Amino acid sequence: MKRLASLILLAILSITCVAPAHAQRMTNEQAARQSRRDAKKQQRLLKKANKRQRKAEKRSEKAQRKATRKANRDLHKRQGR
Repeated sequence: MKRLASLILLAILSITCVAPAHAQRMTNEQAARQSRRDAKKQQRLLKKANKRQRKAEKRSEKAQRKATRKANRDLHKRQGR
């Protein structure tokens, strides 16, 4: 009885494993469409990352200017101007 059950289970598993492989096949058109979609998504992500980088650079430059002004003010105070 156990042998029969395990044989049936094995047969069912082998059939179910074959079905998804068949469903995954894509035509050339589908592959091209997927490729274009992925390329577009990558461009969006790259554009977003570049924008974040530019904003970070602007913040850094602004902080640097502020620190320079403060340092100059402190220097002038110490020199008695």
